[in-house]
Amino acid sequence: MTPPDPVEAERLQAAQAAAALVEDGMRLGLGTGRGAAAAVRAIADRMTGEGLRLEAVPTSQATGDLASSLGIPLIDLPADGLLDLTIDGADEIEPESLALIKGLGGALLREKLVAAASRRLVIVAEASKLVGRLGERAPVPVEVVPFGWQRTATRLRAFGADVAPRVAAGSGRLFASDNGNPILDCRFADLSDPARLDRELCLVPGVIATGLFIGMATQALVGTRQGLRRIERVADR
Repeated sequence: MTPPDPVEAERLQAAQAAAALVEDGMRLGLGTGRGAAAAVRAIADRMTGEGLRLEAVPTSQATGDLASSLGIPLIDLPADGLLDLTIDGADEIEPESLALIKGLGGALLREKLVAAASRRLVIVAEASKLVGRLGERAPVPVEVVPFGWQRTATRLRAFGADVAPRVAAGSGRLFASDNGNPILDCRFADLSDPARLDRELCLVPGVIATGLFIGMATQALVGTRQGLRRIERVADR
């Protein structure tokens, strides 16, 4: 028998804890990635077992397809009002501030829109996603408009970024998000003030959104080999 994957076990631990936060009648945001997918499956199990009535906004076509296949009713992002809870993953988590890097799955714009429309953003992750400072391992994804993206990349290099246009796996062609936009993966020499960097990057013509999620997550549920770790964001950080 193949031994269980310890990383997958950590991910599942976090996903099940997040699904336990869901209450009957909620409007949910459903994130993108392996951790979020595990949470979607756990939520569907609760719907089946407990008869929960839910509606959900997916942050990607892949998540929408998964949720639909499991019987979770989907809705558009509400024009008014807020989602009760969004459950999503992250590529890096700074535990002291709950600042995040997201978007290696290519859904950062929709993830940010849904997170901003939510009362709570809960992150599910395995222990390896915790870092001392953002940028230790993951680049910062930046979604840009297709027109003149090379010029936008040049502007990003002026911030000291090593910019790599993302390429679609196995095709050699430029990756396109669900919104039809390229993503530039940027490694910055200085990420000591991610909030300031995020603001400045969003002022660059051609930039739509960055994968820096600052002051958005309310809680992170992190699976570890020692058990679940719950990290709360302190409001004044």
